[in-house]
Amino acid sequence: MSLEDQAKGAMDQVSGKAKEVMGSVTGDKQTEAEGKAEGLMGKAKEAFGNAKDAAGDAFNNAKDAASDAVDNAKDKLN
Repeated sequence: MSLEDQAKGAMDQVSGKAKEVMGSVTGDKQTEAEGKAEGLMGKAKEAFGNAKDAAGDAFNNAKDAASDAVDNAKDKLN
């Protein structure tokens, strides 16, 4: 579900930022880098969710257009 992907992505971004800040404050470069990576992964998940939404919308629009075309053809035959 795309909403779930978007929510998980947002949570990962927040968690990653917290980890990045904690690493920066404590001088732990590894934790800081892990936080940055987690934040980027969160952005990717969120983008994936957005892409799934867009693909679903495009599919539904195409399906509706095809259904309308069939209905119009049937009307012309009758």
